[in-house]
Amino acid sequence: MSVGTRSAQDVPEACAGGAAELGIDPDQLPDGLVVADEQGRVICFNAAAARITALPAEDALGQRLEKALPLEDLEGRRWWQLTDPYGGLAIRRRQPERNLLLPGGREVLVSAQYVRTRPTGPVHRVVVALRDTEARRRTERSHAELIATVAHELRSPLTSVKGFTATLLAKWERFTDDQKRLMLETVDADADRVTRLIAELLDISRIDSGRLEVRRQPVDIGAAVGRHIQAYVAAGLAADRFLLRLEQPLPALWADPDKIDQVLSNLLENAVRHGEGTVTIDITPTDSPREGEGHEGAVTSVTVSDEGPGIPEESMNRVFTRFWRGSKRGGTGLGLYIVKGIVEAHGGTITVGRGPQGGAEFRFTLPVSAPAYLT
Repeated sequence: MSVGTRSAQDVPEACAGGAAELGIDPDQLPDGLVVADEQGRVICFNAAAARITALPAEDALGQRLEKALPLEDLEGRRWWQLTDPYGGLAIRRRQPERNLLLPGGREVLVSAQYVRTRPTGPVHRVVVALRDTEARRRTERSHAELIATVAHELRSPLTSVKGFTATLLAKWERFTDDQKRLMLETVDADADRVTRLIAELLDISRIDSGRLEVRRQPVDIGAAVGRHIQAYVAAGLAADRFLLRLEQPLPALWADPDKIDQVLSNLLENAVRHGEGTVTIDITPTDSPREGEGHEGAVTSVTVSDEGPGIPEESMNRVFTRFWRGSKRGGTGLGLYIVKGIVEAHGGTITVGRGPQGGAEFRFTLPVSAPAYLT
């Protein structure tokens, strides 16, 4: 006998017959399940319902449904009196999910099914499903934070673009060529910033919905890292700021070159901006950790480490979440979230830790096997 249910003859089909055939105990269900009989008395109150309502199952069993679940709508009206499940229209079959309030003002998602022995007959069972709203609230908060971050990040460059273009249009003849060039270069840089932010938002949308497409091609990962290093050197950083170590021979890597560039760009930018000393990039072939793929070189491993203060131990489990920032040196806090999504879309993994010199160390792996259509 599971906690929160009566004997087999007293428990309705929803709690006994169908569950028994499937080998499912009502207490194993992730959502709250409450069942009332034709008299409106509770005959099933599973563990999730007890957790959500903070009411012990033994106190709920045998109670009237409206007493065991004293729900109110957001306007303070008593829900069971309002909906009258045992009366009202005989063609009703269900109550769609909606937010209701438990005593104390706690919100809960509630839906109900009316079970009748024959069409338009009296209600034989009322089956109520309860769900906690916390997961939905977290999602809503995350979306609100994303909107606020985007609004903040867009405001600055768009204000700059608007200001400089309006000034140039109104007072073009008053400026020298050098002044005009400086203003236009600023506008161009701010337009690039807006474009990058929009690209990040599109990537997040695709990652969250599972629609991130990976177009695999042969990728020379060593050459890709070399291009990023050359770009930093051309921008004025010392060449000895970077150390690239490749373990040869590297197996052929099939990946999306644009997205791998995005991963490398984010990791190297983090190391340069937030780290100190030499930025070391190690590229090695590694045995695949996946079962059945233990042949040599099944995975390419890329490790990016610096010699800065590193990431505090208590922050490491939040590094790949949205809006995490390692310092106050700008950025949206979305880059590493996108990096993780891209690596996982390739079937790889990414981890963060402390490097040999005490700085941050990011390591990602990518399967190197060719796409199925080429094998």
